[in-house]
Amino acid sequence: MSLTPQDGGGRRSRGGTEDGDRRRRRRRIVRWSAAVLALAVAGTATAGYLYYEHLNGNIKKESLNIGDSKDRATETKANAAGQTALNILLIGSDARDTAENQKLGGARDIGTAARADVQMLLHVSADRTNMSVVSMPRDTLVSIPKCTDAKTGKVYAATDDTMTNASLERGGPGCTVATWEKLTDIHIDHFMMVDFSGVVSMADAIGGVPVCVDANIYSHTSTGHGSGLKLKKGTTSVKGKQALQWLRTRYGFEDGSDIARTKAQHMYMNSMVRQLRSNATLSNPDKLLGLAETATKALTVDTGLGSVTKLYDLSKELKKVPTNRITMTTMPFVYSSDGNRVLPKPTDAAKLWRLVREDVALDGKDRNKKKTTATTKVTDKAAADDKIAVQVQNGTKSGSESAVTGRAAAVTELLVGKGFTKAAADTSALLSEDETLVRYPGADLAGDAQRVAKVLGIPTGQVKKSAAVDGVTVVVGADWRSGTEYAADDDDTTPTSANALNASDTKACMHVDPDYTW
Repeated sequence: MSLTPQDGGGRRSRGGTEDGDRRRRRRRIVRWSAAVLALAVAGTATAGYLYYEHLNGNIKKESLNIGDSKDRATETKANAAGQTALNILLIGSDARDTAENQKLGGARDIGTAARADVQMLLHVSADRTNMSVVSMPRDTLVSIPKCTDAKTGKVYAATDDTMTNASLERGGPGCTVATWEKLTDIHIDHFMMVDFSGVVSMADAIGGVPVCVDANIYSHTSTGHGSGLKLKKGTTSVKGKQALQWLRTRYGFEDGSDIARTKAQHMYMNSMVRQLRSNATLSNPDKLLGLAETATKALTVDTGLGSVTKLYDLSKELKKVPTNRITMTTMPFVYSSDGNRVLPKPTDAAKLWRLVREDVALDGKDRNKKKTTATTKVTDKAAADDKIAVQVQNGTKSGSESAVTGRAAAVTELLVGKGFTKAAADTSALLSEDETLVRYPGADLAGDAQRVAKVLGIPTGQVKKSAAVDGVTVVVGADWRSGTEYAADDDDTTPTSANALNASDTKACMHVDPDYTW
């Protein structure tokens, strides 16, 4: 049977229309779904971007270094492999700038000047294999350089024999950074500061930090002093206000000094690191976002670190260091003459700063590893010895010892005898340097400075470019108080007076003063 054109055409037409309609519907559904998906993705991206900007807005930012330029340390040089160490100053502020901080700090008034009651220099090695942390007790007497408040323009004159925690009230954390650089000659790349309420919120977000005491403790005196910390013997996970009490406790720990408090802070920090690295809840997106929210609200950082991206990048660098290669130390110290304050311990403190500058691990595990710290390449050729003008200054005064009279003249005589006939003693300056240095103002005198250092036996690491001098200058430090031969300290052992504590030590426990037990 033959099909009529109408029947055949009609059936083909109906069949073609139904199939075509189905295909068109499928294409419309696909296009509609794609559009919805695109909107959903765009919405998520927008929300993500807005939340990212929200977190960025939480972070408070300040200038990194507001000190006088002549007191600043030179930037850290890369090692032979092109890697650069990181130095970050951690600051705990006692600010009473909010009702919450006032309540937590126990102050009567809001708005009193903030002080840097916790100061820790965190040094991450260039190869990221180890980390060293050095605390400076808040009662340490130091020289604070001239600082200029970046916001108001107010200038704070330089001051000597001042408690280090006062640096924060002289224009902000940038002055605390400047104070550290002046004292240690270590370039600081970043700072991170947190206040009372920030400590509480961070401890809550982490979920608690385990700490240990060897007896029941109640930090409280009949006159109302003490942090109020009350714990049973053994290990307790502290968070919130209790975590802040632990970090602030002085009455009840060991000898009741700021040194004991520093030790307790080291235990807390080590335990927090272990907790963060082992805490499975941090893989929970909601809790991780909560931690991000809390951390960004709690922190004040330098402008170079003032974004979520930069903080995240920094956290990745810190995470590379194994827990068992993190070493907590305290700046070696001696008590002041009245016994109420502390001073950097001659020789030991200088040695600790040198080890950090030279990127030597404080745990001693790479003591035999060849140093790869790059030295500044000097293209300037030294002049003849009798053509080099050298000034010699007396820097032998230390926190516990007065300057050695006539030391600049003695080293000048030594230089003249070695052919540096233009050497002269500068008696107008009486400095305090733990370590003997050779300083020079610019690259055109770098060769001359290194020549002088070589003749005197001073290591090239102690030859420094400095805006504080006009020509080649030898500063005879507290490590060369007598004799005509300089003995460089080649021992890379961490001083026992630094009280090193490894972050993997889970048995560390604070000793409780028997007068504060219950």
